[in-house]
Formats: sequence, structure tokens, C-alpha cells
Amino acid sequence: MAIAISQEAFDDMVRENMEDLGMDPDEALADAVDALTLQGANLSGIIRRVPGDAAAEEVNPVMRLLDELKASSSGRSGEDLDRLVSLLDELLELCSGEGAENAAVAARNGGVEALVSLCASAGVTQEGLLASGLKALSSLIRDVGSTEKFRQSQGPKIVMDILKGALENSDILDGGFSVVAMASAGNEVVKDAFMDLKVDELILEVMRNKSNSKVQSVYDAIRVLLTPDDNRVVASQVYGYSRKFAEIGVAEVLVVALREQVAPSSLPSACAALKAIAVNEEICRSISENGGIDVLLKCIDEAGVQKNKVIAKSCCSLLSKVW
Repeated sequence: MAIAISQEAFDDMVRENMEDLGMDPDEALADAVDALTLQGANLSGIIRRVPGDAAAEEVNPVMRLLDELKASSSGRSGEDLDRLVSLLDELLELCSGEGAENAAVAARNGGVEALVSLCASAGVTQEGLLASGLKALSSLIRDVGSTEKFRQSQGPKIVMDILKGALENSDILDGGFSVVAMASAGNEVVKDAFMDLKVDELILEVMRNKSNSKVQSVYDAIRVLLTPDDNRVVASQVYGYSRKFAEIGVAEVLVVALREQVAPSSLPSACAALKAIAVNEEICRSISENGGIDVLLKCIDEAGVQKNKVIAKSCCSLLSKVW
């Protein structure tokens, strides 16, 4: 297990290298990084700077954005809202995709807690702010440490309350279910929290509304919630969750979605979600009886016409399970 180290401890080590060992700043910084890496320290999110040379916000733009978000979040005028949305969108751009280190910096410096609080305080009519806040939050949650910060900040309940109040807003739903997926990955306790809050029933309600067919993240949320990916847990509860999803009718709704409304870009995610529910023979038989096999064969044909190997592979993988 990696050794935890704070930003203050890292800065002290660099400072000691310069003051006690007479190293020049660049050498002192490199030596601290090398020494801590050899010791197995977790340097994710550590801002690698020479103390005194520059403030953290000057070295890393994420720190500047966090400071501005925290300073601006108390305002709720139209101008303040526009400014907050702009900051959140900039944070999302820095932390999404390959911005893992930026996301780690943000998470280490209170970003997860700040965004959970911001989303909790936003009114239901502040749709743009909520959508941007949820998307930015999802980009910060990338490991067990950040999922725990989300949980300890009452994140599951706050996000569920937001989703329940935005059943007709696809942007908020997409951002919210992205958070559900990212926060549940690798953390069984967070999965449990969402299930206790009846996320399965909420997902069913959202999916029954055909106007929400473009909310791809709902399929990702199903897949992650039903994947036993927490290595700290000996006996995962997710197989029971899969049966519960099937019992309330999510599998049938997914089959209908695959037949009528899922966009090509969402097909792999929808197939993966249905596959995660199909954990026993009874559920597989139910999927088949509800037209699942015919739907999958049709999707495979369409994937062949489009020459889309990703969709074809996803559909074949699910077909092999329910045939």
C-alpha cells in the first residue's frame, strides 16, 4: 500500500534539501521526488514546486480555479452564476480525459467537498450551474480516496436529491449519473449507499421516460453499480443488486431501449448494463423471452452495416450470455 504524504511534508523535504544539504532548488525538488518514490509514497496530487518560488495557484491552474470557485460560490446573482459556470467548465476541461494529475490535485485540495457543497446549495432552477457542477465533480472522482471524500461529504444523498428534482432535464441527469458511476467505481460502501437510497427505482423511472434516451451515463451507472470491483471486499453484494434490478423491471426496459431509442454511441454502454443485470439463468431467460435475442441480432446486423466493431463486440458478448 502506498505511503500517504501531505503537501506540507513534501515542501518541508524540498526545503530541508536546500537548507541542510546545500542543494540548488531544481536538485532539491528532483531529489525529494526520487527519494519519496523509492519509499513508496503516493505523490498523486502533490504539487511539485520549490517552496517560496511560487504560490500553488501559480504552479497549477487547478489551484487557481478552486480558490476562485470557493470565493465565488457565495454569490447567486446572474453575473455570479455565469462566472461559476465558466469556472466549472474550465475545471472540467482540465480534469477530464487525460487530466488525471489535475484531478488528483483538485481532490487532494478539497475540490470534491467544494463541488458537492456547491451542488447542494444550488437551487433547482439553476440548471446550468447544477449540470456544470455535476460534470466537473465526476471528473474529480477517480480513485478510492476521492470516492471516500464524496461519501463523507454526504455526496450520495445530495446527488440523489438533485436527480429526483430534475427528472426532465437531460443535462443534469447525465451529469448526475456520471457522478453515480464514478463515485461507485471500486467502492462497495458507496454502491451500498446509493442502493439504500433506491437508485435502482430512480434509474427505472428515468429510463421509462423516452425523452431521456440520450442520457448515456445512466447505462454506465447501472454497469458500475453491478460490478464487483472493490478489492477490499471479500463477498460483494452486487449480485443481489443485479437480481433486484431485474425484479423491478430494469432489464425489460433496457431491452425496449435497445430496440427503440438507444443512440448508436450509447449501444455499447446499454449492452454492458444489460449484461451486468444478467447474472443468472432466470434473468437471462426473461431477457430472451422479452425479445432480447432478436434485438441483439438486429443490433449486430446494424453494426455490420456501419462497420462498427465496438457495437458488434458488445452485442455479441451479451448475446453469448442470454442465448
